[in-house]
Amino acid sequence: MFKERAPSTHHATDATWSKWVALITQRARIGSPNRPEILEVIADWPEGKDFGMSPEEEVTHDEEAPLYNKLTEDEKPYALFTDGSCHIVGKHRRWKAAVWSPTRRVAEAAEGQGESSQFAEVKAIQLALDIAEREKWPTLYLYTDSWMVANALWGWLQQWKRSNWQHRGKPIWAAPLWQDIAAQLEKLVVKVRHVDAHVPKSRATEEHRNNQQVDKAAKIEVAQVDLDWQRKGELFIARWAHDTSGHQGRDATYRWARDRGVDLSMDAISQVIHQCETCAAIKQAKRVKPLWYGGRWLKYKYGEAWQIDYITLPQTRQGKRYVLTMVEAATGWLETYPVPHATARNTILGLEKQVLWRHGTPERIESDNGTHFWNNLIDTWAKKHGIEWVYHIPYHAPAN
Repeated sequence: MFKERAPSTHHATDATWSKWVALITQRARIGSPNRPEILEVIADWPEGKDFGMSPEEEVTHDEEAPLYNKLTEDEKPYALFTDGSCHIVGKHRRWKAAVWSPTRRVAEAAEGQGESSQFAEVKAIQLALDIAEREKWPTLYLYTDSWMVANALWGWLQQWKRSNWQHRGKPIWAAPLWQDIAAQLEKLVVKVRHVDAHVPKSRATEEHRNNQQVDKAAKIEVAQVDLDWQRKGELFIARWAHDTSGHQGRDATYRWARDRGVDLSMDAISQVIHQCETCAAIKQAKRVKPLWYGGRWLKYKYGEAWQIDYITLPQTRQGKRYVLTMVEAATGWLETYPVPHATARNTILGLEKQVLWRHGTPERIESDNGTHFWNNLIDTWAKKHGIEWVYHIPYHAPAN
């Protein structure tokens, strides 16, 4: 499905492409049985419904509100943060719109079925306008993390109205809803500001924290089965980030994913690292002093000599309990190959995949004299590749 690649010089593009491959793969796997979640996301995009404007029709920000912390104490009571969300619950699409008042510390919400998260974003604007109109506010300072909503209120509405609520000859998406909002705007003074939705906690301002409050208010309570599917999706992305970033630690994996636009929880990353076969093998291998410390390996160049052994771990989800560890003599570089059983055939498969294909054919391999190493199959394979196989390490059962 994903065969195209970005040019090798476009590293940022390549990283983004990798992220979307993983994200789309994950999205396609979860959701209701008859409706994969990737369809839910695509169905939420109004762009395909002639919603927005072309680049040359982008609006100016004449009616942009100031930063929330730049408002005076007299102006802050007239500031509202809005958000909307959508979730598939069972076989039905549920939406929720919410408004948050920072000074009153209260939220107001509306819910319904059959519409998208974009619809909920627009309904949240209606809620805010209703409050301002009902209480006769002199000015409404509106804060939203939706560019769609911000651009509409900055100027798209006027353009749609002049074109009889059409764009390029087709009706505007959710036209009746926008017409009601346009009528309300004629009675009010409204200033709008777009708020970045995803910022690190270290850079979050009061504005961002208020946006997080309305985001929480717009969340839909769902059944445990839905939460379980969401958790599985996050673990899938966390596993991808941990593997692709090179099996780094929790904080490094979090930063690696964040730099590529992927938000992950520390709990998900910690769980993935705890279950990672490669990380467990590396920790186990580091407890044993490698034989190449003695100096007798110094005559070998990189990739010419390897020391191998099997270690045992708790059985994985795929039924793999043993890990073939392969240490390169000149550098101490470790390769691992998890297998369900320690056999000669799995030893050969691990060496071919992790050593020969990646580092070239070695001149020498050292191991103990266990039956998974000392047998005719290994002897024939080593002679075929011109490898000297040395059995001088006493065999003992793999350590747990």
